[in-house]
Amino acid sequence: MSDLRDLYQEVILDHNKRPRNFRVVDPATHHAEGFNPLCGDRLTVYLDVEGDVIRDLSFQGQGCAISTASASMMTEALKGKRIDEVEPLFTKFHDLVTTDGPLPEGLGKLSVLAGVRDYPSRVKCATLAWHALKAALAHQQSVATE
Repeated sequence: MSDLRDLYQEVILDHNKRPRNFRVVDPATHHAEGFNPLCGDRLTVYLDVEGDVIRDLSFQGQGCAISTASASMMTEALKGKRIDEVEPLFTKFHDLVTTDGPLPEGLGKLSVLAGVRDYPSRVKCATLAWHALKAALAHQQSVATE
């Protein structure tokens, strides 16, 4: 279990120091802001969707290492995916960070964030970008907080 915890910490630190897709997509067809009032994390997710495919996906903002790493990993996992693939991946990811038991399959590198389940107060940090993504796809004007 120590190796998994070490990998968790290593991946979080890497994506926090060098977040992938930390920029504004231009032009963006969708965007939404996410805010975690418990800790002050705030980010905006930007998408360029053509047809039903996420051609480009990025984020900007400020947050803790977990929210930044999760947003970075989310952009890598979803770029090039179809819109109908987002909800099932969101559900698997949410289950990964909130429930005990076997890890959901099909999450790839996102599985390393299973360590968040050991820190319930950090679940909102890990899911912030995901909720902002869902709000962006729904063209919600309000700030996503969950």
